[in-house]
Amino acid sequence: MASPLDGGGVAVLPNSVNKVDSASALNGSLKSSKPDSPILIFLFFHKAIRNELDALHRMAVAFATGNHSDIKPLSDRYHFLSSMYRHHSNAEDEVIFPALDIRVKNVAQTYSLEHKGESNLFYYLFELLNSSSNNDESFPRELASCTGALQTSVSQHMAKEEEQVFPLLIEKFSLEEQASLVWQFLCSIPVKMMAEFLPWLSASISPDESQDLRNCLNKIVPQEKLLQKVVFTWMEGRSSANTVETCLDHSQVKCSSRSLTHQVEKVNCACESTTTGKRKYSGSLTDISDTTGTHPIDEILLWHNAIKKELREIAAEARKIQHSGDFTNISAFNERFQFIAEVCIFHSIAEDKVIFPAVDGEFSFFQEHAEEESQFNDFRRLIETIQSEGASSNSDVEFYSKLCTHADHIMETIQRHFHNEEVQVLPLARKHFSFRRQCELLYQSLCMMPLKLIERVLPWLVGSLSEDEAKMFQRNMQLAAPAIDSALVTLFCGWACKARNEGLCLSSGASGCCPTQRLSDIEENISWPSCACASAFSNRHCSVLAESGGNKRPVKRNILESHKNEDVPEASETESIQNQCCSEWSCCVPGLGVSSNKGLSSLSTAKSFRSLSFSSSAPSLNSSLFVWETESSSCNVGATQRPIDTIFKFHKAIRKDLEYLDVESGKLSDGDETILQQFNGRFRLLWGLYRAHSNAEDDIVFPALESKEALHNVSHSYMLDHKQEEQLFEDISCVLSEFSVLHEALQRTHMTEDLSESNFVTSDANTSDNIKKYNELATKLQGMCKSIRVTLDQHLFREECELWPLFGRHFTVEEQDKIVGRIIGTTGAEVLQSLLPWVTSALTQDEQNKMMDTWKKATKNTMFNEWLSECWKESPVSIAHTETSDHSTARRSAEYQESLHHNDQMFKPGWKDIFRMNQNELESEIRKVYRDSTLDPRRKAYLVQNLLTSRWIAAQQKSPKALSEGSSNSVEIEGLSPSFRDPEKHVFGCEHYKRNCKLRAACCGKLYTCRFCHDNVSDHSIDRKATSEMMCMRCLSIQPIGTACMTPSCNGFSMAKYYCNICRFFDDERNVYHCPFCNLCRVGRGLGIDYFHCMKCNCCLGIKSASHKCLEKGLEMNCPICCDDLFTSSATVRALPCGHYMHSACFQAYTCSHYTCPICSKSLGDMAVYFGMLDALLGAEELPEEYKDRCQDVLCHDCDRKGTARFHWLYHKCGLCGSYNTRVIKCETSNSSCS
Repeated sequence: MASPLDGGGVAVLPNSVNKVDSASALNGSLKSSKPDSPILIFLFFHKAIRNELDALHRMAVAFATGNHSDIKPLSDRYHFLSSMYRHHSNAEDEVIFPALDIRVKNVAQTYSLEHKGESNLFYYLFELLNSSSNNDESFPRELASCTGALQTSVSQHMAKEEEQVFPLLIEKFSLEEQASLVWQFLCSIPVKMMAEFLPWLSASISPDESQDLRNCLNKIVPQEKLLQKVVFTWMEGRSSANTVETCLDHSQVKCSSRSLTHQVEKVNCACESTTTGKRKYSGSLTDISDTTGTHPIDEILLWHNAIKKELREIAAEARKIQHSGDFTNISAFNERFQFIAEVCIFHSIAEDKVIFPAVDGEFSFFQEHAEEESQFNDFRRLIETIQSEGASSNSDVEFYSKLCTHADHIMETIQRHFHNEEVQVLPLARKHFSFRRQCELLYQSLCMMPLKLIERVLPWLVGSLSEDEAKMFQRNMQLAAPAIDSALVTLFCGWACKARNEGLCLSSGASGCCPTQRLSDIEENISWPSCACASAFSNRHCSVLAESGGNKRPVKRNILESHKNEDVPEASETESIQNQCCSEWSCCVPGLGVSSNKGLSSLSTAKSFRSLSFSSSAPSLNSSLFVWETESSSCNVGATQRPIDTIFKFHKAIRKDLEYLDVESGKLSDGDETILQQFNGRFRLLWGLYRAHSNAEDDIVFPALESKEALHNVSHSYMLDHKQEEQLFEDISCVLSEFSVLHEALQRTHMTEDLSESNFVTSDANTSDNIKKYNELATKLQGMCKSIRVTLDQHLFREECELWPLFGRHFTVEEQDKIVGRIIGTTGAEVLQSLLPWVTSALTQDEQNKMMDTWKKATKNTMFNEWLSECWKESPVSIAHTETSDHSTARRSAEYQESLHHNDQMFKPGWKDIFRMNQNELESEIRKVYRDSTLDPRRKAYLVQNLLTSRWIAAQQKSPKALSEGSSNSVEIEGLSPSFRDPEKHVFGCEHYKRNCKLRAACCGKLYTCRFCHDNVSDHSIDRKATSEMMCMRCLSIQPIGTACMTPSCNGFSMAKYYCNICRFFDDERNVYHCPFCNLCRVGRGLGIDYFHCMKCNCCLGIKSASHKCLEKGLEMNCPICCDDLFTSSATVRALPCGHYMHSACFQAYTCSHYTCPICSKSLGDMAVYFGMLDALLGAEELPEEYKDRCQDVLCHDCDRKGTARFHWLYHKCGLCGSYNTRVIKCETSNSSCS
């Protein structure tokens, strides 16, 4: 159990958190930290929410697996949890996140978007609970799935906050600033909700943790006795009212001993009310109150009049601004409007949740309230438009004309609405409710507001009342409040008193939003020793700097001093002193010491209450006055097609498969073998492709975003999402494997006729247990699939809302092309074979064409088109197999393939077509190639050369095939014997490769172990892609080429560990992959693992060579030393710093005597040491007299600039970069300026 917080520096937390800010991220695990940071109070909130979610989900699962009890308790607890969590989230959006965003950019907005998604999940759950499908057989499983999805989503959100947000808050804010933030957080939650939230929180954690929570609150709440008592009374809860009251000695009660009747007749300021003591109610309270003949419910009229007065002044101010043309006061005007908007919204909420349900359950002004909220929202957007546009153009006249029109329209709507309420509602309330009940309804309505707003509203309201109306207002509030709220009502009365002292805080102020005087401001004009009630509070203040909008402001936080142990005067003495105080000074109750965030006010809390009032439909994302929604609602990516949009095309395919998993998981309990196999295959496919998508974002897209200075930290939350989602996939995989094993076991016992209804003829308890476990696992799988669908769908939505627009604003088209090329270049052939039909099946024909156009543009320098054609031709079965569970996918893939062939205008005739051509047809095809503007000259030359020699090649290919067909059975084929790589160990292969088969060359019909063995002894080169037969070296059987021997005696003998069906390549000892962009097999573990394909260079490079110098089609050339083709070479190739390439062996030999590139003459490495030696050599060398003053013009090969150098017959140093890699271009005579 932790000790009370006593200040000090920020604790050094052990372990580590992923680095968020490059300066110095806080290292530490929050859960293992000492609770000396006020921010850690949120861990208690999170634990209580987790415990409740877990308990409720277990109840839902029990209901789904046979325990069909009443779900009303479950529904009630979820409504309470929803209320708690939404106010918790909105307080974070209003206080915590804006403060964090000032010091660490690009972190908070993602979490605000998550809050909206979680709110929609609650709505979906309540719609399910309230729907008429409760008797449906699928309802229990759907309920369990929905509760599981909600638990997963909220738990992951809180885990991310603990890993990213809380460490930043602890690092970037001092302890006092943290305490101030948490106190503002608490003051942003409605009073009614705080009175329910804190006791629930205390009961949801262990006793030791509850004490830690108290200690933390003790530091967070300002050290004023009244504020402390308000909060800790909430902490105890209403059930503990007696305990709270009796803990105080009656001698400390500061109310007068006069009768209650006298108190009612003469109500003074809060100093005359209870400060820390217990208010006493007389038995004649109701009688005395009722004899006055008044109706407290008429106080609603006071609210109406104050609101209408404020709106009239706002409308008059708008007309004044319009006529004067003075636009400088628009900010103050906006603040005044924001304040009255808050008052109206909360007043409407109080009516909807308190007044109307009490008067008549069917009675509602929901449409009027919704219309008013919409008008306030439009008015706010108009003001923001005026502020953003400025006041320099003629259009401002039109803006201000609209402003006046909107203000008048709001005024008319409010007046009509208030009139209807006063005519229809108030008479019923006067008639059916007693005096006491009317007071209680008004008090409960006031408690629907947060403390922060009440502190501003009460002075504003009371300031608009007469003296008698103000006294009546305070009296009714005191009478209505329960005994446990004695401290709270004293606080309210004190704030109300501030408007009655010397005209303070009236609505006619400059801003109109009544900035309430803090206690510290009042104290400056008060001699504290003369007031006993003042001494009950503090004389000392601690100034805390809190930032709002970038400006520092002092926030007074009062610290309790020695007065807490002093004797308190007798009641009669206290009464007289209090009367004296109140007659001379403002009321001395403490202020909260918090300020309302401009633009991020309590309207977010109002949104929460509004949504909780009507749970029939989810709210629109754009319906709130919450400022961030207008900033983050940029999900519309626009009509222009951008290269980066290719990434987000995958989102559509992912959503389609997530929907499939969600729907099909509900059918697993039927025990259908086909459904289970299809579900398993589809899940594995989605997992693999989503992992590839996530890795591409983590390794390429997100680093590109973070490289922009304005976008630091924007992607960290999404990387955390990827980790959590990977864990979800792993959990589903484990459960699915267990489910499959159990399914096979039940299948072996012939018990799978109807698993959903459990119609089994059970012979023993073991089978019955298996059936029960089977149904439990089916329910669990359905819930997990629902969870992953919700989690991924929200993740994708946030990416599209927050990250997608950033590319258009911060990246050029060329930069986007480079990112897309890098992503494609790290995608292996096996992944592409599954990915292309998977993605295209979810897209329309137009979307397919646009996506493939982007891919073709990114891969224009590569062999991707050739690979794509060969891939569809050579392995249609394998590609179709990945989508056998969805027939429409195969159909759309076929359509896509057909459209792809029609769109590709390149000439691609087969050998048989070429052989049948006459001379005219051949010439026509050659002209078609020359007319194709999409082909570069080298490609055209290549195609024309092949066409010109095609007839001879076709004849050569036909003759050996006919020869082999006619003589294969009668003549022994050359090479029909095994070859060995290691004869002593009988390891099959050759000097080039280890493999267990020989290839039969299509050109000559002979058997060779590899293409090199063929080319070394033949006068022609083998066409390895035309190879169709092989010979197993174990059984010497010639058969179609494949991965294993088809002879029964070999029993599936493998030909090699690796086999490529496109290159007809076998390798049994190395890691090999097929690059779809080189369309060749390369040595390595694969693209995205240890290599990537550079689309500009058209070559595979090491994954660490991302920053290499690109040279277009740099590898499509011969080695400058040995003149062998580099692109198809099997020898290791080395990239030079200049962007050219040569064989590694050639490089070693060449650099023994040269240090410049044989192509461009640039230096092949860091030559600083060598050039230093030349400097020393030339420094010691003395030239003849006739050459000393002679200079030469030189061209430096390293910096590509011209300059002058002193004459020398061998070495000439560049005066600009210091390199000796130069060439003399002109000799001059004497020149003293040369260096």
